[in-house]
Amino acid sequence: MSTSSPRLHALVTGASRGIGRAIARELATRGCRVAGHYQKNAEAAAETLALLAGGGHALFAADLAAPAEVDRLWREVTAAFGRIDILVNNAGLYTEHAPLATSTDGWQTEWRQTLAVNLLAPAQLCHLAAHAMVAAGGGRIVNISSRGAYRGEPRAPAYGASKAGLNSLSQSLAVALAPRGVAVFGLAPGWVATDMAADYLEGPCAAEILGQHPLGRVATAEEIAHAAVYCALDAPLAMTGAIVDVNGASYLR
Repeated sequence: MSTSSPRLHALVTGASRGIGRAIARELATRGCRVAGHYQKNAEAAAETLALLAGGGHALFAADLAAPAEVDRLWREVTAAFGRIDILVNNAGLYTEHAPLATSTDGWQTEWRQTLAVNLLAPAQLCHLAAHAMVAAGGGRIVNISSRGAYRGEPRAPAYGASKAGLNSLSQSLAVALAPRGVAVFGLAPGWVATDMAADYLEGPCAAEILGQHPLGRVATAEEIAHAAVYCALDAPLAMTGAIVDVNGASYLR
């Protein structure tokens, strides 16, 4: 996808920090106009906005666990931007709920919340984007998954299951939408050096995590952003349906 006129418009969920912020910055650097979604951290979102190259970018708040909020987010973004050419479903929820250490009520709550944010909200946005992109003649969707979809997440099984579902969703949509000019990609990072991961990367599990990585380090948010923006702007259409591993060879399949 070319960044030539008209200027491409992108919606990035979870753009207030970490991978989402890095993706928003990279898209802006490449000339895109960015709609940055955040849940409630307005201060961090404003910091992201200030870092974006070019003008015309905007922030939009929504709780992706609520379907009505997802619909409102899409309406507000498209009303402000006119159209969305690129959707990046990056926002995600990771909370620990090891099966043998979690109550039945806690287990059910974690599953409901995790699936709502990590799978149902992206599915809803993909559906809205698919209709709009087909009507506009094309577009691209990039869904940020995880190596946990394949490797498993014993401390957070709902997270692993949600990401496996996101991969399947991406590939199903790729098949359904390819004839209409809409490409869909998945990106499956491993551990990434963000503030959300800091407690793990600097805590008792640090040596175990680092030992999984032949590079001797985990990925940076900027590395994930480069891969995501490649899918959003540069990847050949023949790559639609690909789930791209970006985990530093910490898990091979």
